[in-house]
Amino acid sequence: MSERDKNNTQLSFPVNESRDHIQGPVTAAVTLVEYGDYECPYCAQAYLIVKEVQERLGNKVRFVFRNFPLTRLRPHAYQSALAVETAAAQGKFWEMYDFLFKHGQSLTDDNLELSAAKLGLNVNKFDLEFRDRTYSRHVDEDIQSGEESGVTKTPTFFINGDRYDDSWDLDSLLSELDEASVFSWRQTEQ
Repeated sequence: MSERDKNNTQLSFPVNESRDHIQGPVTAAVTLVEYGDYECPYCAQAYLIVKEVQERLGNKVRFVFRNFPLTRLRPHAYQSALAVETAAAQGKFWEMYDFLFKHGQSLTDDNLELSAAKLGLNVNKFDLEFRDRTYSRHVDEDIQSGEESGVTKTPTFFINGDRYDDSWDLDSLLSELDEASVFSWRQTEQ
């Protein structure tokens, strides 16, 4: 990652409805993008906070998750991201995302494949695509977009395209999202 990329505070790759994994309406006042890693204990904490934010803000927030496996620190990070993208091909991205953050103690290849079975995926198709790394390009594109957006750790959040570097505890994040929502609303009024 270049020094220029490390200093970037803007989301370099805008949210793309056809490639990103999105929860919430396109008309939401605020878009929250997270770069995360399924093996990261801080991302597991952030997972619960984001769920609470979504529950409280409802249709006011659109949430996007992008993979940013920190492979130098976590041995199963890339494979976990690959498993989620493989599940996405069968329409089960969010189910696998939830499952891994809720049960992600041991993210070995065998356990990832067992997760697919528990979620009711076509296991033969999943196993073949997972082992062939069919969706590695999607993971690699997420990593590249993160690096070009200055992401160096997980979780990293962007609110309406701006990197959010403050505390991501529930109250701080809700306050920032509320402020961004008001700003967004004022922009549309002008």
